[in-house]
Formats: sequence, C-alpha cells, structure tokens
Amino acid sequence: MAQKIAKRVAKAREGIDPDKSYSLDDAVKLLKERATAKFDETIEIAMNLGVDPRHADQMVRGVVNLPNGTGRNVRVAVFARDAKADEAKAAGADIVGAEDLVAKVQGGEIDFDRCIATPDMMPLVGRLGKVLGPRGMMPNPKVGTVTADVAAAVKASKGGAVEFRVEKAGIVHGGVGKASFDAGKIAENARAFADAVIKAKPAGAKGNYVKKISMTSTMGPGLKIDVASLMPAS
Repeated sequence: MAQKIAKRVAKAREGIDPDKSYSLDDAVKLLKERATAKFDETIEIAMNLGVDPRHADQMVRGVVNLPNGTGRNVRVAVFARDAKADEAKAAGADIVGAEDLVAKVQGGEIDFDRCIATPDMMPLVGRLGKVLGPRGMMPNPKVGTVTADVAAAVKASKGGAVEFRVEKAGIVHGGVGKASFDAGKIAENARAFADAVIKAKPAGAKGNYVKKISMTSTMGPGLKIDVASLMPAS
C-alpha cells in the first residue's frame, strides 16, 4: 500500500520544478491535472507574511467571501434566542440554540464547522473560549460572527465565507475551492483571498508584507506562486 502511495506522489511531482515560481493560472492548471485522489481534493493557498503575530499590532485576521464558494458543505451553528433563533433556522443554520447548545459544546459535542452568535448571547458563549478558541471557532465581531444580522451571517457562511488568521510562523492559509472547479473560478477565489489578506495588513507590519505564496491540493505537490500574478491590477 505504501508503495502505491509513493508511486502516486512521484507521478504527481513529474514535470514540477520545485525552484520555479509559477503564474497563478499555470499553477491552477497543474494542480487540477495532478489532483487524482478518489475524492474531490481541496485547493489551498498559503501566504508567508512579513509579520510577527506575537505582537498585537502585527496580527492578521479577517474573513473573505469567495466569489465562487468553497465547494464544502459548511455546517453552521448559531447561538440565539426567540426571533433571532427563528431567523437563523430560516436562513439555513444547521444547529440553533442557547443554554442547551452551550451545554452540548461544553460536553464536547461540536457537530459544526462555523459558529455565529448574537451579541446578547456572548456572556454565555464566552464560557466556551477554551473549547472553541483552540479550534479557531470562537465567534468574533471582527470577522462578522458576532452579529444581530444572523440571517446574513448564516448565508455568507454557507455561501463561501472563509475566515483567516495568521499562525505563529507568519503564515495565513485557506481553501479556495475544489479540484473539480473550473480553473478560472479557482483563480478568482485565490485572488479574492490574497486581496483580503493584503487589505488586512496590520499597522505594525514593516518591510515586505507578502514574502511568499504557495498553492497545493489535498494530496498533491506544493507549487511556488509568482506573487505578482496574484496581485490586483493597479
């Protein structure tokens, strides 16, 4: 079995120059050709930024609405009561609750991918910081997941909203579609993601902000991307 995997990896790397920086369009074409797993692989982008997130004024985080969606079925939980709970259900939320949902999450039952809360629920939801925080799922007004407009937040989450947050090494990454997507749609999503990260440049960032960009599929090779090919036209 291991030999089969090694052969598949070797084949995926054929014709790839590890030292070359590919244009976005060329990279997407190569990644699609090499996404040969038995499932629809996710195409991911990683941006190495010139920031040190240990400093508060160099933290990079935000949310981007991918124009062509993520291709994932995102399960959304909403902490809300009464009319807001009804709004969330009508908008397509998978799980809606208040104290009952807090109790489930505290008990380790986390059957969702994204979490939204109305502002009045935050005193309760705040208790879940140790559970949801490490998973990057804690509702936050900065990324639109603490809001009174729960219907819009649910629809955005279902439609293609992707949260991003810089990691310790200064890297931001996220999925920008599936290998089955049209190449143009993957490229458009990747440009939207890069644009959102660039617009989220913190005040404390000095020097070269976007140092390197790479893309890969779930089981495929990583490709260096020519940074200029991802930048918006001036």
